[in-house]
Amino acid sequence: MMNCKQATQLLSLQQERPLSRRERFSLRFHLMMCKACRNFSTQMDSLRTISRHYAKGEHPASDDRESH
Repeated sequence: MMNCKQATQLLSLQQERPLSRRERFSLRFHLMMCKACRNFSTQMDSLRTISRHYAKGEHPASDDRESH
């Protein structure tokens, strides 16, 4: 069974390349059992979304502060 270190490595790696079928299955199984790694996965998704918005020049937080 996959440990948390391996799971977080795969979660990071999937940002760079598609995971193999075996890697996806092992990761999904681990995530079903491990709340900490599910939280890490959610945080990775949030960081990816924030980074994409930032790269596009979308800065909603700074726009809100300037309007007050």
